[in-house]
Amino acid sequence: MLDLGHVAAVVLLILLVITVGVWLKTRSQLGEIQKEKDQIVGEEMRMFDFLHHIGQAIEKDITPAQLYKEIVEGFDEVLGADAGAIYLLSEDREYLVPKFISVNCPPLISVPQQVIERSKANPSALTSYVMLARVGTGEGLLGEVVTAEASMRVDNLQDHESLGATSDLYDHGVSAMLSTLQYGGRNIGVVAVVRKHENGLFSDNDYDVFRSVSEQSAFAMGNAMIHQELTEKRKLDDELRTAREVQNVLLPSAEPHIPGYRAYGSNTPARMISGDYFDYINLPDDKTGIVIADVTGKGLPAGLLMAMCRSVLRLTARATASPSEVLGLVNRHLFPDVREDMFVSLIYIVLDNDTGKLKMSRAGHDAPILYRADTGLIETVKPPGLALGIDSGNVFDRVTKDYEMEMKQGDVLLLYTDGVCEAVNDDDDEFGLAKLEEIFCKAADSGAESVVKSIRRQVSVFSGNQPQMDDITMVALEKS
Repeated sequence: MLDLGHVAAVVLLILLVITVGVWLKTRSQLGEIQKEKDQIVGEEMRMFDFLHHIGQAIEKDITPAQLYKEIVEGFDEVLGADAGAIYLLSEDREYLVPKFISVNCPPLISVPQQVIERSKANPSALTSYVMLARVGTGEGLLGEVVTAEASMRVDNLQDHESLGATSDLYDHGVSAMLSTLQYGGRNIGVVAVVRKHENGLFSDNDYDVFRSVSEQSAFAMGNAMIHQELTEKRKLDDELRTAREVQNVLLPSAEPHIPGYRAYGSNTPARMISGDYFDYINLPDDKTGIVIADVTGKGLPAGLLMAMCRSVLRLTARATASPSEVLGLVNRHLFPDVREDMFVSLIYIVLDNDTGKLKMSRAGHDAPILYRADTGLIETVKPPGLALGIDSGNVFDRVTKDYEMEMKQGDVLLLYTDGVCEAVNDDDDEFGLAKLEEIFCKAADSGAESVVKSIRRQVSVFSGNQPQMDDITMVALEKS
């Protein structure tokens, strides 16, 4: 007869065994899930720490080389990689240039056989080649990533055909993950990390994390580039402001005392550095030199040539009382150092303080205009002459001549640069010579200072909202 109690005990035992088995299996599964969760949380924490660290590094104004090192080492830490590298696109976007490569990173580019052979006796030969080699954007493993504009995982670099004989340099199997670095919709380079097979292949989760961190790193690098450009721009602006202050020192700080005359000059640069200048020079034998000049171009190159021209003219002005001879000497000094696309237009006047007579030489500059008080009319003064820096000397000396003239009481001579007449308004109309002469004629009876200030004010009103495109410089000389 079947013992029901015994059967029940067996059933209970079986159920207990099954329950314990299920519990143990569930516990094991929960343990695995918790382990995976802890691993993911750990990776996320390392990723956040990495991004936070990169953000702090950028704020500290570290150098680009330091930033690239921080990024690669951060990748290695987050992903448990052995090494890594960053290549950035050259300015012409035709090459990938190495910016940082870890010490233990195997070559990610094809290395010539002769370099491989040489490296067996001299390991630094390989390092030097890899650190200096530029890679075409369509070449090899890196070029493949750039062309695809995507990420790539390679389980064994030795199997990648683009590396050729380079794969013999790997002592063990090496896996790699590579990704383009994109910022503002443009590729800026490639980042890569590697791991030896003995340390495990990169997992799917590693690949997901790698792509995410690559995106964030590209964003950080792009921001760092912009930050660096702004920093460099601020430094350049500071240097330009200093240069402008130095340039202001080169302009007259006060009007000269010339018996029987009053002079007034003004310089308004279109940019921080001016290519125009004017000057008053005390000369021997009770004479005064008056200069106005305009260097072609704008910005720092024009400003440097202007300063050089001023210095040379001041040094040579005492050599002779002939303006054209002085300019001939200046031209010979400047010509060897003037670029082919630059020249200097200039007017130099030597005024005799005793007689009140003046001599003028015009080196390709806009012709001065003269207001005659007795007639109320305007005359154009056109001495012949060639701009400085165009000819080595023979043609310049033959063409450029002295021009003698006398001014009567109330007469006003106006020297100006082309920035006056070429100023434009909102309709793109130029200020022009006719308007200049009209304003000059109206203001001349009030003297030299009134002439310069009136013209400057009317040019500003005429231009309206249009930016000043060229330097504006004027010198008015009034016979009192």
